Amino acid sequence: MKILNLLLKVMFQCLFVRPLVLILIGLNVRFRERIPDSGPAIIAANHNSHLDSFILQSLFPLQMMNKVRPVAAADYFLKNKLIAWFSLKIIGIIPVHRKVRHSEGNPLSACSEALEAGEILIIFPEGSRGEAEMMDEFKTGVAHLAQRHPEVPVYPLFLHGCGKALPRGEAIFVPFFVDAVVGQPMRWSGDRTEFVATLKREIEGLADHCKRPAWD
Repeated sequence: MKILNLLLKVMFQCLFVRPLVLILIGLNVRFRERIPDSGPAIIAANHNSHLDSFILQSLFPLQMMNKVRPVAAADYFLKNKLIAWFSLKIIGIIPVHRKVRHSEGNPLSACSEALEAGEILIIFPEGSRGEAEMMDEFKTGVAHLAQRHPEVPVYPLFLHGCGKALPRGEAIFVPFFVDAVVGQPMRWSGDRTEFVATLKREIEGLADHCKRPAWD
């Protein structure tokens, strides 16, 4: 079953994601050498579009597709059987419930299990897509994971252009150059509030490396 899942993911990447990223978008990656070649690791990026996960997955070799897992909202991506199947089997998301009662346990337990299995998580600390090329406040989920797994590096990554190519609430794709800037890995600092604030500053600082203005 794992081989079949990997085959489906590779086919989707080869037939849809890679042509989209390489031909229609024209992705420019700065500091590609910083991208981890194995897990466990966390990629933490700003979030403006459904394209974000696809672009970040495209940074990794095809044979790693079973190990690169976007963390996504269960209430959105599991809302019907077809979307749930595609999200779980083809994209490989780890669904997280955004509204959880304390008695229902840790909503990040599946993320912890994935890190313990040596996987690479794609996390959007804002929690949901914001307005095009705007950055919202960060949630603390990534800090909770960093605290629980202090040995796992967290890579800040800045994306620019996705919110113009496929903005929130739009269904029509518009070809638009996209920049991805990879930052130096961070480690758990001992304080969740400080960690989140530092992560946000690091991602904002990566905007300076873009060829185009960060916030048009």
